[in-house]
Amino acid sequence: MARPSSALPLGLLFAGLIVYASLYPFEGWRVQGVAPLAFLAAPFPQYWTGFDVLSNLVGYAPLGFLLAVTLLRAGLALRAAVWATLACGALSLSVETLQNFLPARVPSNVDLVLNTAGGALGAGLANVLQRLGWLDAWSRFRADWFAPHAHGGLVLLALWPFALLYPAQVPFGLGQVGARALAWLEEVVEGTPFALWLPVDQLATLPLSPLSEACCIALGLLAPLLLGFSDLRTLRGRLAFVPLLFGLAMAVASLSAALTYGPSHAWAWIHPPVLAGIALAGAVALVALWLPRRLCNVLMLLVLAVLLTVLNQSADTPYFAQSLEAWEQGRFIRFHGLSQWLGWLWPFAALIYGLRAVAAPPRP
Repeated sequence: MARPSSALPLGLLFAGLIVYASLYPFEGWRVQGVAPLAFLAAPFPQYWTGFDVLSNLVGYAPLGFLLAVTLLRAGLALRAAVWATLACGALSLSVETLQNFLPARVPSNVDLVLNTAGGALGAGLANVLQRLGWLDAWSRFRADWFAPHAHGGLVLLALWPFALLYPAQVPFGLGQVGARALAWLEEVVEGTPFALWLPVDQLATLPLSPLSEACCIALGLLAPLLLGFSDLRTLRGRLAFVPLLFGLAMAVASLSAALTYGPSHAWAWIHPPVLAGIALAGAVALVALWLPRRLCNVLMLLVLAVLLTVLNQSADTPYFAQSLEAWEQGRFIRFHGLSQWLGWLWPFAALIYGLRAVAAPPRP
């Protein structure tokens, strides 16, 4: 019997991210006079790096795992791993073929083999966990701790750490897109009467004060916290969720700082406003432990509205702009856009989810 699962939406999102990373920067499409499938018979490349091998192998493993779990939940236990592996191979073959039409990308038969092998590893892991009973144990844990309708919330919570990887001017301050969106609109409407409608000179003019920064940090932590509270069924689950979320947020922020500035600067992002914001979020979390789930969704909407308003009326500092160069060069060129888009869009996706949850009829 098919059971509802968050694995399918996560798998589709992960497939979209793979397509983005494989075809980035989506510029210069043209026919280069090469047979689309000629790379399959090409000799193996003489030069490769461990990072390329690892990224191509590991990059498809989560997709294979999620697709296999989806098929297992649908009752296709016998061939779930096979179909998931074939799906990963078909996706890899499709993007490698499309790379023929991008001058900045080179299709590779080695990448195809590694991608398919990574998908097979993930699908095999899902099959092993199913045989050991761990997937059923997760289903029982999910039923005990989370509301039955929590699929969308769990997907958003799973994506939140990846959204934090891209450097933000304010730690945990996702969704700061106002200045960039206006710059893009200015280019689109340049030379048209609509250019006079854009208030370019009125936005992003003042930096955040230390107090405003601390408040934004607290709001950035409270948004996923309240999202989790709206899906957790028990007080015990909420008590366990608070330190888990705070610890994960600090670990991911440190990883982002280490990737940007080097391992020796992993904790350089922590300064007094950050500590004040974390303490404020912790205090509010203790008060929110006993709030009803629907009220948690309402408060999450208010938190996101205030956070997005404040962040998008603040200016980027020159130092922050320079810090992004490490993410936009070298090996990060395929991945910085993924985390950047997640960081931009996650708050707006959470807003849509919260609005739907508040507008839905009460559930028993």
